[in-house]
Amino acid sequence: EVQLVESGGGLVQAGGSLRLSCAASGFTFDDNAIGWFRQASGKEREGVTCISSSDGSTYYADSVKGRFTISSDNAKNTVYLQMNSLEPEDTAVYYCAVTNGECGSSWLARLWALWGQGTQVTVSS
Repeated sequence: EVQLVESGGGLVQAGGSLRLSCAASGFTFDDNAIGWFRQASGKEREGVTCISSSDGSTYYADSVKGRFTISSDNAKNTVYLQMNSLEPEDTAVYYCAVTNGECGSSWLARLWALWGQGTQVTVSS
């Protein structure tokens, strides 16, 4: 079965860190772009970051630059999101998604073909 599975969410105090994982099964990340998105309660989904498996190029939303880092382990077919200096505003369900090709500067407008089930991140103040 082709799917993405996120893990690593939880409850953390402001200023703390979490690392999310996105594991692919039934396919590989080769020649794909992998993105992290989040949706807070009552708000629209927003893009967080994207990584291109072909060259490792990355893009970040302004709200997380300098605090979040996306990385990939092709051998494990897993993408990670290291989140540091977490703020209450980071509280959301975090999803990973995949699409063909590279992220590109317009990664937020891409059509993302496959989504994971999401993992909850809660940051307490």
